[in-house]
This record gives sequence, C-alpha cells and structure tokens, in this order.
Amino acid sequence: MRKLSLAWAVVVAVVGAIFGFGVLRAGAAELKPGDPAPDFSLRGSDGRTYQLSSFRGKQAVVLAWFPKAFTPGCTAECISFHTQGAGLKAFDVAYFTISCDQPETNQKFAQSLDVDYPILSDPGCKVAKEYGVVNGARKMAQRWTFYIDREGKIAKIDKSVKTKTHGEDVAAALKALGVAKK
Repeated sequence: MRKLSLAWAVVVAVVGAIFGFGVLRAGAAELKPGDPAPDFSLRGSDGRTYQLSSFRGKQAVVLAWFPKAFTPGCTAECISFHTQGAGLKAFDVAYFTISCDQPETNQKFAQSLDVDYPILSDPGCKVAKEYGVVNGARKMAQRWTFYIDREGKIAKIDKSVKTKTHGEDVAAALKALGVAKK
C-alpha cells in the first residue's frame, strides 16, 4: 500500500509539473480556512523585511500573490491596490502583494507604479511552496489572495482574483470577514 501511495504522489507531481498545476507543500494538505498561515520573513519593495508573525495579535494581513512583475494582469492588480487603497486603509490590516520575483525587480516594479504599499519578494519560491501557490515548473505564483486573521489563521482564500478590481474586492472581503476598521 505504501508503494502505491508513493507512486501516486510521483504521478501527481509529474502531471502537475507538466500541466502547471499548483504544487502542495511537502507532506502537507492544501491550506484551507482555519489553518495557521505559514510564517515568513520577506523583503519588501520599500527595503524593509516583513515577518508574518510580527502581526500576530495586532492586525489582520492580506497576501495577494501574483505571477510576475511587469506583466499586464499583475500591473492591473497592483494598480488596483494603489488606486483603491483608501478602501483598504480604512481597515486595521497590513496588506501586501507578493511574487517570486527578485527584490530588485519588485522594487523597480513598485517604483514604476508609484504604489504606496510594499510588494514582497520570494525569489526562491520557498514561501510560495508553503502556501501551495507555486504554478508547476514555471516558478511563478498562482494569482491567489490569502486573508489572515489577527491570530495568524487563514480566514479566506480567493482563487478567482479579478485584477482590475482586486483592491475594491479585497476591501469588500475584509468587511464581510468582520475585520475591524481603524
């Protein structure tokens, strides 16, 4: 039975790599609401390093994963966070967009868009793998957004992101989740 399970895991991994399916965290089931959010320490486009655990007990956190800087959909998504930022800033939440791009790339991307929030970089896709968002062998993240409550647990996962309205959609989700306003 154990050989069958291992063989099945290998088949799933190979097929996922070929067709670009998300890769699950090693030895773990897909994350779902109620699960503890994996901790991380990542550099932001503002030069600061952010650690998820530093927000625990203080603020909710939004992590909006995107595939690649300087591409049309990712540009639209990051612009929507900036232009619709007033709605987000009304809530007691730390919010970030995040990709597997190099820190220097995301810094240039943030500057080109004049965004007023940090874009986080996960250049080795290590954190992306922990969140289960790696898109197969392409070494890019799926466009998924994670809502993490003040206790560090995943409250919601959005896998159907609309890039042009994502900032507004996130604000609506924060309201629906009952995240406190400032």
